[in-house]
Amino acid sequence: MKGIASPKVLVSACLLGQPVRYDGQSKGIVTDWLKTLGAEGRALAFCPEVAGGLPTPRPPAERQGERVVTASGLDVTVEFDRGAELALQLCQAQGIRFALLKEGSPSCGSGRIYNGRFEGTSMAGEGKTTALLRRHGIQVFSEDQLPELASALALAATSA
Repeated sequence: MKGIASPKVLVSACLLGQPVRYDGQSKGIVTDWLKTLGAEGRALAFCPEVAGGLPTPRPPAERQGERVVTASGLDVTVEFDRGAELALQLCQAQGIRFALLKEGSPSCGSGRIYNGRFEGTSMAGEGKTTALLRRHGIQVFSEDQLPELASALALAATSA
């Protein structure tokens, strides 16, 4: 019953300080709340792009419809899809119903992604992993939605 009372969260590894982004950097967000989730073993770090077989660093990639391509035109859709599937498998195996994923990413963007023209312009959309998780009922939040995620987790814990 502890897993229900204390929900786990799949978290983009780059948000937890791991240098797995395409440029070899992290986008660590340090909050007491995230530190607590980590200390309690409730934040599971995961990078779909690395899990899908892409190296770090790697060329930047953007979604173009259902495809994901690099600026040089290399199609990396297979790796992005594989990473999304592995994220879903992890969530299902661990009973994870919530994810905190990096906004703007072609894998993890939950409200905005880059427009696929490599010009630094974003548009409404979601990454491959976010789309797959949402299709399977997992609630996805961005780093800009920490209060909403905290509320959802609290509600899930109290309704267990």
